[in-house]
Amino acid sequence: MNRFDSMFSRLEGERRGAFVPFVVLGHPDLEASGRALDLLARSGADAIEVGLPFSDPIADGPTIQRATTRALAKGATPSRCFEVVARFRSSHPDVPLGLLTYANLVVRPGVDAFYAAAGRAGIDAVLVADVPHREARPFAEAAKSAGVAPVLLAPADAPAAALEAIATLGEAFTYVLARRGVTGVRSELHLDHARTFDALAKLGAPPPLMGFGISEPSHVRAALTAGARGVIVGSKCVAILDREADEETRLAELGRYVASMKAET
Repeated sequence: MNRFDSMFSRLEGERRGAFVPFVVLGHPDLEASGRALDLLARSGADAIEVGLPFSDPIADGPTIQRATTRALAKGATPSRCFEVVARFRSSHPDVPLGLLTYANLVVRPGVDAFYAAAGRAGIDAVLVADVPHREARPFAEAAKSAGVAPVLLAPADAPAAALEAIATLGEAFTYVLARRGVTGVRSELHLDHARTFDALAKLGAPPPLMGFGISEPSHVRAALTAGARGVIVGSKCVAILDREADEETRLAELGRYVASMKAET
C-alpha cells in the first residue's frame, strides 16, 4: 500500500475528502520551495503535488508558467528539484507526494532512469501531462518497475475506451479535469461529471481527484458533491507564493488558505 492508498483509507474512515495543494519546485527559488512544502504539510494538506519546471508547460496557465520561468532562471534542474523533495521526505515520511511533469523531462535522461530518480527522492506518483492515454503504457510500466504510481488525466468528456485505459494503467489516483483548457483560477465552476465518475468507479479506477480551475471553498464542496474523492489546487497556491511580499508573509497567507480549503473537505 503506497502513501496515497493509506491517505484515501484514512479519509474514508473520517468521511472526508482530500485537499492536495500544488506548487512548482524551485519557485520562487529552490530553498524557498522546500520551506513551502514544509508549510503545506504543517497546514493540513492531505497530500502535495509538485511540478517539475519545464520550458514549455502546455497544460499550465499563465500563473504557473510564470512560476516555472522563475524557477528555471534560478537553476531549478530536475536533479536539484529532486534534492528538495528528498529533504522534504526525510522530515515528512508519511505525506503522499505526486509529481506533475512533461514527457521531454522524462525521456531526456531515459525513462527508467527518471522514474528511478523520482522514486529515490520520495515521489509516490507521477503524472506526465502531455502524454495521452494511447501512449502512456511504456511510461506506466517504467513507473511501476521503479515503485512509482503512474497517474493519468481523465477529461469529463473522455470516451469509454479512454476511461478504460486510464483505469487499467493508472495507480494512486485519477486526475479528473474539472474543465477543458489549462490550469488557472476561476470564480465559477460548472461540473457535469456524473458519467465520468460512475464509469471510473465501475472500471475499478484509482480514486478520482479533481483539478484545473479549483480555487474557492465552494469549488471544493461542488467537486466532492459531484463525486470526487478530493481536489488539487495549484494556481491559487502558486499565485500566493509569487506575490511581492516577504517570505514570512507569503507563507502565512498560504497556510491560512490551505487551512480554509481543507476545512471544506
